[in-house]
Amino acid sequence: MLRRPFESAQYASIAYRQRLADRDFTLSTSRPGNPVNAKAESFMKTLKAEEINGKAFVDLDDARRRINSFIGEVYNKERLHSALGYQSPLECETAFAQNKTR
Repeated sequence: MLRRPFESAQYASIAYRQRLADRDFTLSTSRPGNPVNAKAESFMKTLKAEEINGKAFVDLDDARRRINSFIGEVYNKERLHSALGYQSPLECETAFAQNKTR
């Protein structure tokens, strides 16, 4: 589970971190130079801007279905990513697999 703290002191407290660890959750906080967090933040920005903002979901199951569909169909298959040379992740993985088998 990724947490985006609104009040960093609360999320940095030892008691809070211990409760998460007891439940096998990982507390992810942004640190300068951490590329994993930067990629996650970028993805969340895209998801919110392109799929969530301004939309109403019937219930939690509807939200899960539509978000999963966005990730599987749009984000991974159709949306071009500048970090991948303006290819979709699927195109990039396919090209990588073809070059690897040669």
